[in-house]
Amino acid sequence: MTKPGPAEVNAAAGARSAAAGSRYAVVVAVFVGLLLISNIVAVKLIAFGPFIVDGGVFLFPLVYIVGDVLAEVYGLKAARRAILTAFALSLLASLTIWVVQLSPAAPGWENQGAFEDVLGFVPRIVAASLGAFLTGQLINAWVLVKLRDRTGGRFLRTRLITSTMLGQLIDTIVFCTIAFWGVLGGWDFLGYTALGYGIKLAAEIVLLPVTTRVISRVRAAEETVSVG
Repeated sequence: MTKPGPAEVNAAAGARSAAAGSRYAVVVAVFVGLLLISNIVAVKLIAFGPFIVDGGVFLFPLVYIVGDVLAEVYGLKAARRAILTAFALSLLASLTIWVVQLSPAAPGWENQGAFEDVLGFVPRIVAASLGAFLTGQLINAWVLVKLRDRTGGRFLRTRLITSTMLGQLIDTIVFCTIAFWGVLGGWDFLGYTALGYGIKLAAEIVLLPVTTRVISRVRAAEETVSVG
């Protein structure tokens, strides 16, 4: 039998590593993608009757749900790595938009004003979004994992709701305070903050059966890989 060379050995090791971590990579990719899309569409304000929300309301709650999967299945260290990765890419996206905004428009391209109106870099909003995401997600993951350790992995639904309540509360307060303190009046500020928090928390509760099923399937799949 011919002994495999270094190239074959490295390729085989890389293939095994990729197969073993493929689900984690997919979950992280979904996590980052949902965050970036939510940040882009959040520039539009939407009116639902007397209530005003931003476009991120449709997808951003899913960021917390995927974050729950990361923390529950892969642990705090892996969840923190995914959160920091998403934070870094979100910061990169914001800086890239800013550089493109400052770059001189080509002759004949007459959409500079529209670009700035829709995607224009607003430091206060960017800081609010990044700060809220980082603090909210880290708290959500930490609380979920600590409760899991204390309960021996039981009471998943209760733990998911509790961690989301705390994480989303911090997320919403940080974002609204940095972005709109002094811009919105007292009651308008409180109403916007409370509505945003209520929608995010309601989404977690409504999608709780989906979250628990995804966690169960991902965990089972990872256990199968470990045994194999």
